[in-house]
Amino acid sequence: MPARLDAVDLAIIRELQNDGRITNVELAKRVGMSAPPCLRRVRALEEAGVIRGYRAVADEKALGYEIVFFAMVHLASQAEADLAAFQNRIREWPAVRECWVLSGDIDFILKCVAADLKTFQALVGELTALPNVRTIRTAITLDRVKDEPIVPL
Repeated sequence: MPARLDAVDLAIIRELQNDGRITNVELAKRVGMSAPPCLRRVRALEEAGVIRGYRAVADEKALGYEIVFFAMVHLASQAEADLAAFQNRIREWPAVRECWVLSGDIDFILKCVAADLKTFQALVGELTALPNVRTIRTAITLDRVKDEPIVPL
């Protein structure tokens, strides 16, 4: 069930999504309240899991990852233990930046980064060699059209 949020909660979330480094005093000012109740609201949103965390969004290429690619993975078995084993391995893999479980004929889609083509090929080889992996299709990205890691309000 979605959390019950009022207009002030939504305003707080909107402001924090736009600037997660905003001070509580500035946030309170922008949402039209004093700082102490604003901080209580933010903490309540965090404790309820509505706000999951804060992070810096870094540019892959600026950090030496020239290739961003997607890997569509089809497993040989969807037994609970096999799915859990695959998911646990993916969680530990730094090159895998996102992993989503899908419905349909693809079981997982992974967003991955690689420094160069040689590293990309090695990553695909490692993915292919994982237990229970039936097939992998990859697509190297050419350009980023949109990247909005926020929830529309």
